[in-house]
Amino acid sequence: MLARRFLRPFVATSACRSSTAPFLQYMPSANHLARVCHAHTNKMAREQQLTQINEEVQKLLALKEKLKQLQLADGSGPVAASGGRAPVAPAEPGNRNLSLKTAKGTRDYGPEAMALRLSVLDKIVRVFRKHGAETIDTPVFELKEVLTGKYGEDSKLIYDLKDQGGEILALRYDLTVPFARYVGMGNVFNIKRYHIAKVYRRDNPQITRGRYREFFQCDFDIAGTYDPMLPDAECVKVVAEILTELEVGDFVIKLNHRKLLDGMFEACGVPADKFRTACSSVDKLDKTPWEEVRREMIDEKGLTETTVDRIGEYVTLNGGAELVDRLAKDEQLSRIKSAMEGLEDMRLLLQYCDILQVADRISFDLSLARGLDYYTGVIYEAVLKGADDGDEIMVGSVAGGGRYDNLVGMFNPKRKQVPCVGVSIGVERIFSILEAKATAKTRTNETEVYVVSAHKGLHLKRLEILNKLWSAGIKAEHSYKLNPKLLVQLQHCEEYQIPYAIVLGDGELARGVVKLREIVSRKEEEIPLDALAGEIRKRLPA
Repeated sequence: MLARRFLRPFVATSACRSSTAPFLQYMPSANHLARVCHAHTNKMAREQQLTQINEEVQKLLALKEKLKQLQLADGSGPVAASGGRAPVAPAEPGNRNLSLKTAKGTRDYGPEAMALRLSVLDKIVRVFRKHGAETIDTPVFELKEVLTGKYGEDSKLIYDLKDQGGEILALRYDLTVPFARYVGMGNVFNIKRYHIAKVYRRDNPQITRGRYREFFQCDFDIAGTYDPMLPDAECVKVVAEILTELEVGDFVIKLNHRKLLDGMFEACGVPADKFRTACSSVDKLDKTPWEEVRREMIDEKGLTETTVDRIGEYVTLNGGAELVDRLAKDEQLSRIKSAMEGLEDMRLLLQYCDILQVADRISFDLSLARGLDYYTGVIYEAVLKGADDGDEIMVGSVAGGGRYDNLVGMFNPKRKQVPCVGVSIGVERIFSILEAKATAKTRTNETEVYVVSAHKGLHLKRLEILNKLWSAGIKAEHSYKLNPKLLVQLQHCEEYQIPYAIVLGDGELARGVVKLREIVSRKEEEIPLDALAGEIRKRLPA
């Protein structure tokens, strides 16, 4: 039928036949057209089948990959990947035995630990604010080039991050370099700031000594051009106030000067290009014997024995204003300008510390080096002291800092320098010390009043009174059971050290009063409902 319809216009007349004959000899027959249509239909069917097969194969491959991941997570897998052991059937995803732990150098903090930490941080912030500081915050990661080249040999402890959208990043190592970047980038020419935040170091952790890979730092810094040693003396005062306020034990704040150190190295014959590496070795004297430091400086740093022995004569010295006078008369040091400048700064700083009444807490100590590259002037470190058979021993550094006058200029587009000095409180070690000292149970909440039902059916009235207390700014809570037992509610107050309980009873409520119970003494007193908030406030500490 299709062939007939197709050929009908060309079979009209003989004239037409003769004129169209050459064309008709190329026209397909009906059988040929049928075969073409059939072949086309078969081809479409095969393509559809291939598409379905490909989809099923992709599903199977996805399932295979998922099974492989489950086997790896379970520790099972093929024989080749398991050292010749027979493959183990993968466990169901919901039943895997996971080895749960915190990452190396980190820890979790429960309610008691957090209550202690927040109490410590609150005391530190109060001291910072007393000295007029304002706070800032910076990102937890920086461009890697911002951090590198600022920490001397400790740069190897920076946590690198993978390429993130074309930026090479790293976790912040401390809060000082980000602060300098903030000041330089924002054209801030004077600021007194504090900053409390976490920093990260790929260090070898010592958890019992408060040494982690993730930890808090509390920084106090003064940026701006001021008269010599006035901001520096205030930083020393801030450290002394904080450690006294926290009652961590006896301590000493060791002081030194970077210019004096460089002058000392020059006088001893250390090449100028090895000042920083020699400084990093001397910085280890707080926890490493001199003989080991001496060996490192000779064998690893390439200094001569004569030079190192001269350094040893200086780094064993410590004292006060009398040591400044003694060093000023030193024949070798007196020839070096930087050493004399450092001694003049130290003389002035010790005078200011005496006026600020912290002279009994400080020691001018030539063994203090602070290995960070960015320090340019006064450096200091607070160290806790312990007792061992009557002799004082150092039990660890809990604060450190110094002057860094050239760091901000690295980040300012016009290379404008902003002098800075600051200190960082080692709160993690302080937390560890205070946790070890704690004997009584630490209170983990600040609830002032607990609303108690004396019998059933009072939960609605309990909510009403609770809402009034909250509206009055009083910290209050109650049981989340409709009809809790009276004894259980009072025991809750004792366990969580809640000072007061409001006891509701039908008889008292009918008279418009409630009982206010002091938990420690168990004394009770009837209080009018309409005066409840005011009466509670009178009894709470200011």
